[in-house]
Amino acid sequence: MPVTIADTIAQQLAEQILSGALSPGERIEEKRVTEQFGVSRTPVRDALRQLAATGLVAIRPHRGVTVIDLDIEQLSDMFEAQAEVEALCAKLSARRMNNIERKQLQIIAQRSEPALATTNHELYTNTNEEFHKMIYTGSHNDTLEQMAVNLWNRVAPFRRSIFFKLGNRMERSFEEHDDIIEAIVAGDEERAQRAMYEHVTNSSVNAIDYLLRQN
Repeated sequence: MPVTIADTIAQQLAEQILSGALSPGERIEEKRVTEQFGVSRTPVRDALRQLAATGLVAIRPHRGVTVIDLDIEQLSDMFEAQAEVEALCAKLSARRMNNIERKQLQIIAQRSEPALATTNHELYTNTNEEFHKMIYTGSHNDTLEQMAVNLWNRVAPFRRSIFFKLGNRMERSFEEHDDIIEAIVAGDEERAQRAMYEHVTNSSVNAIDYLLRQN
């Protein structure tokens, strides 16, 4: 299926949301988007409907389109779902990843190492996303992979906005990644599942605790 103008707009808006350029709760004006991309309102509306379908924005009558802003209970529910889905991805990756995919996972982890030494947030963010999405792909289950990607996209703006305020969370995350890789490379399904569940849960608990303290 060819990529439409609406697809392109949706992708670029999603990138702005996921990068934090568009913040949770921020309103997206149709007119501004049409001017930004030099298009009519029709593809913009189609793009916004695509984003709404993935949960990145909310479209409300008389209130327009806003970047989704979840309360703590909703966010906790999504983190819980993400932990379960990613844990299953890791389990299936331990079972199904081929040697090339396992090596690629290790290479991604190696490329992320300078981020810890230099506190390079952008490098960590990018390689962390690559790491997780490699495991989604490694599950060799298209339905599960899409579920994992959708959850990642919904949670990412919130996690990104507070992750680097969580003390030594980056260092611990690297250690947890190593545990996950070891389990997947060894083909240990149960250990991979447990390690990924704990990894996502640890991040989520820290994020929720931080938000509760702010409130």
